[in-house]
Parts: sequence; structure tokens; C-alpha cells
Amino acid sequence: MWLALRRLRWARRVAATPLQNCWEQPLPGRHSDWRARSFLVCDGEMSSLDPARGELLSLGWVTIADGAIELASARHQLLASERGVGHSATIHQLTDRDLAGAPAAATAMAALLQAAAGKVLVFHHARLDLAYLNRLSQRLYGAPLLLPVVDTLELEGTRQQRRGHPLPAGALTLQACRARYGLPAHGAHNALLDALATAELLLAQIAHRNNRQSRT
Repeated sequence: MWLALRRLRWARRVAATPLQNCWEQPLPGRHSDWRARSFLVCDGEMSSLDPARGELLSLGWVTIADGAIELASARHQLLASERGVGHSATIHQLTDRDLAGAPAAATAMAALLQAAAGKVLVFHHARLDLAYLNRLSQRLYGAPLLLPVVDTLELEGTRQQRRGHPLPAGALTLQACRARYGLPAHGAHNALLDALATAELLLAQIAHRNNRQSRT
């Protein structure tokens, strides 16, 4: 309900934009069974950890529907860079040459919003990805995304704190969280591979929660 109310504030600004088209799809029911919901699991690679200084360089996403990852929905989208990748290339391995001729950010955002319509967005460490995406959405459409979001990092942090487990540095990285559920190592710092890894983690988290509830 609060998302719908917040959207009213921005409705006039986003008229006739991809963001309005995304908003027109009904929001998932908050208390509906998770298998009745569709999720769009996303990840971005950036040129800086500071959204005020960096750019989105790539986006990856994949859909979870009916409790399963839909591999046919997987997308990896490079974005044109205005400032260059700089030293961030050592992390994500993207170079200025890779991004030469890539679509503009507006094209990538429109594709993401089309895929996100009617779904819950999922990130691992949503704060960073959303900071970039909301900043880009504000620039393109004059409004933040205002989409429902699940953060697998926050889910895992809450689970570990409830169990009284300490959270040392690195305890909530995507790789560390996956390891707790017996998921294999994956190639990190590629937007699509990280999105797929996050999708697997979300399904493992849900399965663990359901198993625990069935025993109580």
C-alpha cells in the first residue's frame, strides 16, 4: 500500500515513460504465498562504490516464477560509459573497449523495467544497486523506481542474528551466504552470474525457512 501511495506523488512526472508502464502492472500481494509471486533477481557492476561519482556499467537479471529460475529470461546488458571504467576494471574485468557501442543507459533501464513489471526485485546488498538505479531513474524519469524489493543479504543477516551468530567482516558476502546453504562457488563480479547466484541463494533461503516452519 505504501508503494502505491508514494507513486501517486510522482505519477505526473513519469507519464508516458517506461517507469509508468512498469507501475501499471499490479503489485504482488504482500501476504501471498511466495510461489505465487514472480521475482526479478538483479545485479549491477559499477565504476565506483560511490553513486555520486560512478556509473552503472552492466546489468544482469533473471526471473524466478513458480518457485523456479527461468534461465530463458536471463539477460546481461552492457551500458555505455561517459567517464570510462577507470580502476574498477580490475574488479569486474570490463574495459572501455567492451563498452564501446553499448546501448545508452536509457535503453538498458527500459529493458529492465519491462522485465520487472509485476515482479519483486531481488538484490544481494540492495542498498548499492538501488542507489545507482534510483539515481538513474531520477535522471531519466524524474522519479525513483518505487518497486518492491527483497535483499538476500538482509535476510541472511537477520537469520544469523536471530541464531546468535557473530557477523565478522565478510560474513554476508554473496559467496559466504551461499556456502552456508551448500551452494557451490561461482564466478563473481559478472552482473548476470551474480544475479543467477543470488537467485539460487534466495531459493535456498526460502526452502530453509519453509523447512523450519514445517517442523514447528
